[in-house]
Amino acid sequence: MLMQGFAGFMWLLSMALILFSGFALIDAATRREDAYRAADKQTKPFWLIVLALAFVVNLIFNILSFLPIIGLIATIVYMVDVRPALRSLPGGGRSGRGRGSSSDGPYGPYNGGR
Repeated sequence: MLMQGFAGFMWLLSMALILFSGFALIDAATRREDAYRAADKQTKPFWLIVLALAFVVNLIFNILSFLPIIGLIATIVYMVDVRPALRSLPGGGRSGRGRGSSSDGPYGPYNGGR
């Protein structure tokens, strides 16, 4: 009975690590390349490779192995150091179209009544 509970807990912990590293990978993929340089962090491809490896390692290996722990550390570094630095940039470092300037109103650019 105790071993089943432990196995269930370890499965939940493994799923949480997979979701955490997956979220970090998706977040890193949606940031602009120049935002990493502006925040004085490693490049976007570097973080995508590191976080993709962490995600794959969490999928393949058991939580009791040392490789998922290394992946967890890399994911935590991204989440507590790189992500806040990227979010502090104007526009949040996000890529994508449809974002106007800060002077845009709901119906287009605001030109001060000119």
